[in-house]
Amino acid sequence: MNLRLSTVILPVRPWHGGGSDQWVRAEALGFHSAYTYDHLSWRTFRDGPWFGAVPTLTAAAGVTERLRLGTLVTSPNFRHPVTLAKELISLDDISAGRITLGIGAGGNGFDATVLAQEAWTPRERADRFAEFVALLDRLLTEGAVSQAGDFYAAEEARNIPGCVQQPRLPFAVAATGPRGLKLAARYGQAWVTTGDPKLFETGTPEQSRDALRGQLARFEHACAEIGREAETVEKILLTGFTPERNTLLESVDAFVDFAGRHRELGFTELVVHAPIPDSDFAADEAVFEAIATEALAQLG
Repeated sequence: MNLRLSTVILPVRPWHGGGSDQWVRAEALGFHSAYTYDHLSWRTFRDGPWFGAVPTLTAAAGVTERLRLGTLVTSPNFRHPVTLAKELISLDDISAGRITLGIGAGGNGFDATVLAQEAWTPRERADRFAEFVALLDRLLTEGAVSQAGDFYAAEEARNIPGCVQQPRLPFAVAATGPRGLKLAARYGQAWVTTGDPKLFETGTPEQSRDALRGQLARFEHACAEIGREAETVEKILLTGFTPERNTLLESVDAFVDFAGRHRELGFTELVVHAPIPDSDFAADEAVFEAIATEALAQLG
């Protein structure tokens, strides 16, 4: 598989205050996909503007024509498979089949307690995630679904006519643990990682690549266990969370070096954050645009 370059646009700008322009620019720069985070608020942006993922992607579908669009990632923290499936089918229709669902188990951030619930333990998150993904897969591929699970239920849930993309829109499953990797192997058209969080502060680039190499090997093993060829699944690295995060977008050369090393590991898609001034994702706009238009050509 060839290396693809995509971007993630955090939903912090009003649509008529620069938000729309970012999605149009992403398509003009030639990115393969443009994703957004599916949170209700997030980290240092909690006390500032933050807009909903599904309405944002709907609007983005209306101002673009070729760019793939998606979440990176949606989680069960405040979503239910039945209502999410209806929104995704509608999005896939509006975009003429350009939607990818990035999906993960979620964490202990603001979304975990915003509905006045106790944050789930890691095991509870894994249990819910497994049921969530399996039911969502059914909802997006069957016309009517009834199911009573431990956490999620559906009664005659109708999703006609289904997705534009058949048999359903692709799942990009974020996972690093054994249960999540098995879900990615079974249901994912792509697998997503951000690297090893334990190396975020003090790790070296070499340690990070070793950790990613191990994650890739475990994913390949999960595929082999069910008789699936791992080569048929896209491998996505969401950048910005590895030790190179502060130098990654400093120059085209720095990014090309990073991209080449991670392509050699086996990644097929790299996702870079669109710059946001005065934040952890601040970067030179001119360098960002040059990376989008020049980096893959330099890799050959």
